[in-house]
Amino acid sequence: MRHRVKGRKLGRTASHRSALMRALTTALLKHKRIKTTEAKAKEARIFVDKLITKARKNDLHSMRQIMSVIHDKDVVKELFGEIIPKIGDRPGGYTRVIKLGNRVGDAAAMAILELVDYNDIANKKAEERKEQRELKAQEKEARKDESSDTALVEEAKVVGESEGTKTK
Repeated sequence: MRHRVKGRKLGRTASHRSALMRALTTALLKHKRIKTTEAKAKEARIFVDKLITKARKNDLHSMRQIMSVIHDKDVVKELFGEIIPKIGDRPGGYTRVIKLGNRVGDAAAMAILELVDYNDIANKKAEERKEQRELKAQEKEARKDESSDTALVEEAKVVGESEGTKTK
């Protein structure tokens, strides 16, 4: 029985688990949204929320504590410079887990872990990607139309040239 046992072991040793949590945290703070398994997302959510709460103090000691966990200086600067001013007023609950369904290969439950106030950034990126795909599709259609037009023109030229050679 697992009475009063907190946390998930995720089938890893303690050092592997801590490295995984650090990596997931760094990726989440850098990209504002990550796709992972549901269990990892739920565990990382707890880890990230505690770090952001610690960072809200915004003093040297809290910065050093966070830098002992996150080894990417740019991510730490982004945390203190952009993320904390944006979500610092929120009394907890800085992350959101969105369930996606099962993965194709091994049927693992997948989820998206994202920072709450940054979902508009991810939506903008998705819109930009959609616009780029539409532009590519339009360009492809235009090229296809041009190639079919030029093929007809080339055929006409060939017919005209062959008639000119026959008359000589």
